[in-house]
Amino acid sequence: MTEDTTTPTPNRPPIRRRTRAGWIAASVLVAGLALAGCSAVAAEPAATTPAETIADTTAAAEAFLATLTDAQRETVLYAFDDETKTTSWTNFPVTFVERAGLNLDDLTEEQRTAAMAVLEALLDDEAYAMVTGIIGGDEYLGEYSSSSEDSLGQYYIAFFGDPSDTASWEVQFGGHHLGINATLEGAENALTFAPTHLGVQPAVYTNEEGEEVQPFSAIYESAFAFYDSLDDEQLAALSQGEQVQQFACQPGGTCSFDTGVGLVGADLTDEQKQLLLDVIANWVGMADDETTAAALAEIEATLDETYISWSGATVYDMTQGDGIGFLISGPNVYVGFAAQQGSAGADVDGVTTSGWGHVHTIYRDPTNDYAGSVEQQESAGMSGGPGGGQP
Repeated sequence: MTEDTTTPTPNRPPIRRRTRAGWIAASVLVAGLALAGCSAVAAEPAATTPAETIADTTAAAEAFLATLTDAQRETVLYAFDDETKTTSWTNFPVTFVERAGLNLDDLTEEQRTAAMAVLEALLDDEAYAMVTGIIGGDEYLGEYSSSSEDSLGQYYIAFFGDPSDTASWEVQFGGHHLGINATLEGAENALTFAPTHLGVQPAVYTNEEGEEVQPFSAIYESAFAFYDSLDDEQLAALSQGEQVQQFACQPGGTCSFDTGVGLVGADLTDEQKQLLLDVIANWVGMADDETTAAALAEIEATLDETYISWSGATVYDMTQGDGIGFLISGPNVYVGFAAQQGSAGADVDGVTTSGWGHVHTIYRDPTNDYAGSVEQQESAGMSGGPGGGQP
């Protein structure tokens, strides 16, 4: 691993201006003060809604489809219940596991802009910045690293079901370090991002504008805020001693959703439970406020039965150790985070591309993957999963 000469900034404000769970608490407080007649407190903006997200994303998808040829439309559109949606996403490069839909590299500039507009309509500002930061990281590796993998920076988009604000359909978007599966249910005014793979390599890089980019800073900061809140007894239960490298629920793989390892949610204080929800919000809270609130409420209902385990570094300092791994597993949530102990050949002088700088994650909902539209099949080709990423 090359020495990282980039100065870490673990105490900087997170990318998210406010975590989803924090927004919910703040809005309740403001509402209470307003009812009490406290005019000194400025009103919070109105909460965004799933209906708005679905309508905006549908309109953007229809605009994207309008830019395509008939052959391209046939390639990007699948039936809503097509099992391909379960086997065409993974944490492996696109040369190892074939993705569904259209490769953005094969599109015109107008078509690529329209494709990204779909993501921009689907995601909130913070999540869109994280996703584009992930994409930028892959492009950075393609430009500056020693990797011979020619698929770096290649991303695919597919729709399962016809875009609609009254029926169900899915946006699938991904490449090596990203696999978004967002199901939009117009009739129910509901969205889910389960399952989704978020990854990053490197963790910190400088873009073409000379700006420092840290796509996972909000995840790291919320994770360590939770970790730092625990007492010695809780830390003993939390730590499993060995670095988390592999999860049972792999990107693009079937899953038994085993629980019962680590620190149980019932042993957390109310404040610690909120901090844990802040961590989970990085995956479930990628769209509008009401979708985030609803998802977190379901997870909170069974948080006492949810287990958390942790391995690796105990201080947020990217100059020390090999990064972290954690697993959050309960009746309504499965989040795995694993630092990869290897760069998969993507080395850059002066930049960490292993450990802290190479992370794979997975989010799944044991009760509602793909909004219940299809059962997960084993990924075609090589099996995915944190710990993979090279032949």
